[in-house]
Amino acid sequence: MFRPILRSSTSLLTRTLAPSLSPLSSSSTLLRLRALSTESRSKIQGAIDSSPVVLFMKGTKDAPQCGFSRAVVQILDMHAVPEEKLKTYNVLADEQLRNDVKEFSEWPTIPQVYVNGEFVGGCDILLGMHQSGELETLLENNNIIPKVPEGEPASS
Repeated sequence: MFRPILRSSTSLLTRTLAPSLSPLSSSSTLLRLRALSTESRSKIQGAIDSSPVVLFMKGTKDAPQCGFSRAVVQILDMHAVPEEKLKTYNVLADEQLRNDVKEFSEWPTIPQVYVNGEFVGGCDILLGMHQSGELETLLENNNIIPKVPEGEPASS
């Protein structure tokens, strides 16, 4: 959803920085690029495909270890996302996963939410979508939660 915006910003940054970067550059700033292995990419894609809603977070759903992860869990709870349609992964239990998922999504922070295999965003994006009503629509359109019949107030 927001990946094209991030990619265009990254491309602009790359084009801007590229001329000043060379293997023999004496700059004290080191730019480290790392390619995600096929195995890691496959594992993350498998995790994302394992459930309609996937949340990479710090801690567990019952015991979040960061305020942003807690907020995302609370937002999903407010929308009554069924337990059987939500899979969470504790990135604090696996440092490799914590680094790889950021590279996979090209999003620098945790938590990260995927709906039906599509990256949605982190806490700030989810909060904004919740406040605008977009999250409820997204969850309804992807058959995560039932649609609210016409005339009935939406829950929030």
